[in-house]
Amino acid sequence: MKNLIEIARVVTKRKVRKIEIFDDYALRHNKSKFNEFYDALRDNKFKNDRDAADKLYGCKPTDPKYRQLKSRFRKRLLNTLFFLDINLPKAANYDRAYYSCNKDWTLVKTLLWYDAPNSAAQLARQILTTSQKYQFADFIVNSARILREQAALSGDEKAYEEYDNYIKEYTQVLEAEIRSEELYQRVIMNYYKPFSSNEGLENQINAYCDALMSLSEQYSSPVISYNMYLVWIFRYEMLHDFETMLAVCEQGETFVENNPVYKQSKKMGTFQTKKMSAYLHMRNFRDGRTNAERCLQELEEGSDDWYTFMEYYFLLAMHTESYVQAIAIFRKAYEHPKFRKLKSEEIEKWRLFNGYVAYILQSEGRNNPVFSQQQPKDFKLDRFLKTDPQYSKDLRNYEVLALILQVLFLLEQNKFSGARDRIERLKKYATRQLRKEEYYRTVQFIRLLQQFNKADFHPEELSSTEKYLDALKDRPFFYRGLPMELEILPYELLWKRILRYSR
Repeated sequence: MKNLIEIARVVTKRKVRKIEIFDDYALRHNKSKFNEFYDALRDNKFKNDRDAADKLYGCKPTDPKYRQLKSRFRKRLLNTLFFLDINLPKAANYDRAYYSCNKDWTLVKTLLWYDAPNSAAQLARQILTTSQKYQFADFIVNSARILREQAALSGDEKAYEEYDNYIKEYTQVLEAEIRSEELYQRVIMNYYKPFSSNEGLENQINAYCDALMSLSEQYSSPVISYNMYLVWIFRYEMLHDFETMLAVCEQGETFVENNPVYKQSKKMGTFQTKKMSAYLHMRNFRDGRTNAERCLQELEEGSDDWYTFMEYYFLLAMHTESYVQAIAIFRKAYEHPKFRKLKSEEIEKWRLFNGYVAYILQSEGRNNPVFSQQQPKDFKLDRFLKTDPQYSKDLRNYEVLALILQVLFLLEQNKFSGARDRIERLKKYATRQLRKEEYYRTVQFIRLLQQFNKADFHPEELSSTEKYLDALKDRPFFYRGLPMELEILPYELLWKRILRYSR
């Protein structure tokens, strides 16, 4: 009761008249600019302040009406963060506990600030108990500091020494975790740089791996263990050693199985997606599908992690010519209710996937009733062929993939003059806009299309293609999620399909 009286005193002095948040009741029953703003943001209807100001008030972003609404809206949105529902079916206990400790720690600091030390200490003990179970080194140190001070003020030497020992032990663990985070972040900074051709970088990352291994042997910390596994995974991915990369992913999963209390949804999602990446590059659909059937039971449908996983699963099916499965994977993702809430770049990527699925249905449908009886989803071929594909500069490869898709459809329809026009445009891309190092494989494939064009679409008259095919072989497909690396169908496979067409 003493603690309740203490907390009530603080609340009585400092409470606000009304807590402004976005909850289900307010969003369903109130018609307001706040709700209109929230709904539009949720549904990705605004790209910038200009769109929002025009839609909400028919004014410019500098108008005081819009600026005031945006400021008050931001405060309400931030208030809502304190009342998030973390008890979702797919959330790991570790994730829920860490979120709760963060929220409770805010309360501890608030109670201390407003001179309610007993209530703050009681809450700090709860945080300490939870943190010991999950090995939250940061919260163990922070809560033990509060409790050590209270023990000092009350003259409780035994309690003081207990909390002091926690601080000394876990300060070392926390420093080791911070070091492991540093090493992980240094690898992430170099993730997209050439690796095997850069001896200095390779030696550097090897040293990071060894350091993390040493830290994991000295300290029993889930943070250090996860960082160690992730850095080793990235290392072998950068080396294109996908067999070993897969083995490390499985070691990471075994660590979680042996220590279920440390299971983290985000980290597990990374392990699972990296495994699919390994299967994609190894073109192993059988084991990839087995992995997917297991992993999809864990991932929350419609989440960002789920869509990333489904992307790699779809690409694996396409690259291994498992087209029936590819179409099923695509439709499950594309028709999901949360698809429209993805970022615009992700939506554009899946719409490209839709075009290639439509091509497979048409191309394979000639000889296979399984495909001929299916209709493309939300894809109008005539409209697509009349479209001049245009994307932002960082999505330039999407333009290339769209033009290649138009070439495929036009060849399918024996419209060779139209195909010639698109190939000429691709030639200009390869010559003027695609940097060879970044778009190396794409440029080689465009050169192959040029040779096909020069042969007047007669495969038997082709010449000078070996050097481009050898170049593709020397630089195998490698995809880390970058738009410039995307190949919905690998160029080697696309070339085989191209050779099936003839005047």
